[in-house]
Parts: sequence; structure tokens; C-alpha cells
Amino acid sequence: MRSMLIERAGQMLRTREPITLRSLVADTGYSTMAVYTHFGSMDGLWTALRQEGHTRMGVLFRAVPITDDPVLDLAAHATAYIHNALQHPDLYRVMFDATFGLEDDQAADDGLECMVQAAARGIDAGRFAAEFAPLDLAVQTWAVTHGLAALVATGPQSHETLRQGPILLEGLFERVGDEPDRCRASVNRAWQESGLPHR
Repeated sequence: MRSMLIERAGQMLRTREPITLRSLVADTGYSTMAVYTHFGSMDGLWTALRQEGHTRMGVLFRAVPITDDPVLDLAAHATAYIHNALQHPDLYRVMFDATFGLEDDQAADDGLECMVQAAARGIDAGRFAAEFAPLDLAVQTWAVTHGLAALVATGPQSHETLRQGPILLEGLFERVGDEPDRCRASVNRAWQESGLPHR
């Protein structure tokens, strides 16, 4: 029942329907008490929606294989982030609404940590300059990816806009030390393997 209510709330977000206690349970056969039973309140429902978004993103992040090319891996995490936004645009809209907390803050931290680890391996391998902190590189990668994902998943741009992803990531990775031709090969491979539109 809890999963069904989360999915229903997500569908209502997608179709811009007002979410109230009554509208959430309408035609489900459940009473409004179901919301209180499983979430405590409507605020609890929003918390659960945020949590579900981060949980689903974490599943995609953990599925990214670790290779001997850390720049490829960091770019692959970026493509996983975009896939999450495209697959779950309704949840993506509320994932970053800090008005409501999370049931488990670790879920949000885990996604960033995947990028931090890839960035750290890139520094260790000499692909990125040692003067840059792995966390900074991960946050910068996340910021570039988030902007692109938001434009397409919840914004006005078409999927063709995703072709800009490799260019943006290459600009970032080269700025922090990666060699242009090697960088381009790694990022393009990640993009092509992801199935996202690429140049």
C-alpha cells in the first residue's frame, strides 16, 4: 500500500493534479487513514517521495561498473544521473526540495560519494591535477549534470539537448587537468554506452 501511494503521488505530480489526502486515496479503496498509517502526515508523504527519488538514483549509481578509466567512470555516473531524471521526472522534481527532510540522509550522500570516489581515482591516476579536491570535482560534475538533466526532464528542452553533455563534461575535465584527446575518448565512450543522444 505504501509503494502504491508513493507511485500514485508521483503520477499526480506528473499530471499536475493537486495532492490532498482525499485525492491521493480517491478510487483506491483505501481511506485517508492509510496516509497517516504509512507516512504520519502529508509532510511525511513528501519526505517519502524525496527518499524514493534518492533511493532509485542510488540503484542506478551502484550499477555503474568501476573500470580502469576513472574519467569514463565519472562521466558514466553523470549519464546514470540523467537516466534517473528521465525515468522518474516526477520524483526528480521533489528530490531536491529541502523543505522536507529525508528518512535517511545517507541515501543522498551515497550518490555524491560515487562521484567523489571516481574523481579521487582520476587524481591518483594523474588524469586530474592533484591540486583539486575530489569532492570539488564531484560537486562540479554533479552541478553540470543536474543543470542538463533539469532542462530536459522537467524543463523546456528536448532530448537532443543532451548532446551538449559530453562537451560540457570535457570542458570541466580538461580544465582540471585531463589531456583533451584522452578526455574526449573517455567521455564519448560513457555517453555512447549510456544510449543518450550524442554527437
